Amino acid sequence: MEWETVIGLEIHAQLATKSKIFSGASTAYGADPNTQACAIDLGMPGVLPVLNQDAVRMAAMFGLAIGAEVAQRSVFARKNYFYPDLPKGYQISQYELPVAQKGQLHIDLEQGASKLIGITRAHLEEDAGKSLHEDFQGLSGIDLNRAGTPLLEIVSEPDLRSAKEAVAYMKKLHQMVVYLGICDGNMQEGSFRCDANVSVRRQGDPKLGTRAEIKNLNSFRFVERAIEFEIERQIDLIEAGGKVVQETRLYDPDKGETRSMRGKEEANDYRYFPDPDLLPLVIDQDVIAAIRASLPELPDAKKQRFITQYGLSGYDAGVLTTSRALGDYYEATVAALSGEPKLCANWVMGDLSAFLNKDNREITDSPVNPAQLAGLLRRIQDGTISGKIAKDVFEALWAGEGETDAIIEKRGLRQITDASAIESVIEAVIAANPEQLAQYRAGKDKLFGFFVGQAMKASKGKANPQQLNELLEKKLKG
Repeated sequence: MEWETVIGLEIHAQLATKSKIFSGASTAYGADPNTQACAIDLGMPGVLPVLNQDAVRMAAMFGLAIGAEVAQRSVFARKNYFYPDLPKGYQISQYELPVAQKGQLHIDLEQGASKLIGITRAHLEEDAGKSLHEDFQGLSGIDLNRAGTPLLEIVSEPDLRSAKEAVAYMKKLHQMVVYLGICDGNMQEGSFRCDANVSVRRQGDPKLGTRAEIKNLNSFRFVERAIEFEIERQIDLIEAGGKVVQETRLYDPDKGETRSMRGKEEANDYRYFPDPDLLPLVIDQDVIAAIRASLPELPDAKKQRFITQYGLSGYDAGVLTTSRALGDYYEATVAALSGEPKLCANWVMGDLSAFLNKDNREITDSPVNPAQLAGLLRRIQDGTISGKIAKDVFEALWAGEGETDAIIEKRGLRQITDASAIESVIEAVIAANPEQLAQYRAGKDKLFGFFVGQAMKASKGKANPQQLNELLEKKLKG
């Protein structure tokens, strides 16, 4: 407890526009190298950038969603540096006047705690290209397809105090941008990535320690591991009499460690100045008001509504609002069933999610739609099938074998509710197990479960469980 960690994250979210931020070139992922880089992206002489209106709208949406101030006037600047994947020799970004600033985000921590994290700014910028170092026999290849792709860089205050808090914040931000529909959140494709600024200081020391920046972390697991390693590295270095130097580091997931990449640049190293080819960005108040009116219901508000409207626990509501599509699926199921919100929640979070995970599908690609799931649950409600049999029916639905009623009839799965038929099964089971019957009547109550299992097996799982339990208890007592 002698040391305190101070962490700030810079997250780059690729905006879900069809074309780049200053050109009409496509942003589609997976094209052959250098087939989606036009003259503007390549910085050819005589070309001029034209700002993508959709990117501005998405940036403003995010600013409003986090309660930030959306600037009516912001400015694009040139960030000058020289690297092979930056053909112009500068990156168009925003510096002193970003599109949004002074926002905040609540994150959920362990044991029900929460914390408010400040967001310093969110600014628009273009992405650089990509250097490829494999398969070139000692050389590097440059793919400029990403050059000019619109990014929203989101910079937090140094309010995070552990690797777990950093991951919780990153996950919440990821949820937010996907909910808003402004980013697909695909970390493997580089649509959502993070730079972590990490420093340590003695407990109670108001002065921040020297920070190291860990670049291009593209998974939650890597963020946690990289930060944890960096914290230990800095503490060990200081306690051994050394000093932390301000630098940029890379995380090596194979070795589980960070290593030095280059000395950390200051803002003046980039020689920022307003881009002479771009006018200041002006967003009228009526445009901001229209964007505000178009905002979807946000995760925290949806979670609270699910608790209030459907009587769900905080945990259930949190799971069901993890994504906008999952929440929509759940509500459509409840509406189709005309009630039973807890039953619907159990099935969406349970069997449906399990099948989605097994087949590596998104909820939007589910073979079982909300109306079909509601139809299955309706047959549990009216006693046609038991919950156990419903699992078999769901599997058949998933496999595309038809609708619920047709599957039940085809497979002969209709539940036995005739009391005399259930009594006959029970009597046969009791007659076949005289030793267990004697033990039960002698006080070994746990054998009740044995008789239930035998009776259900004899009825091929079709006996109504509630009726079976009631009739079995009477018969066993004689």
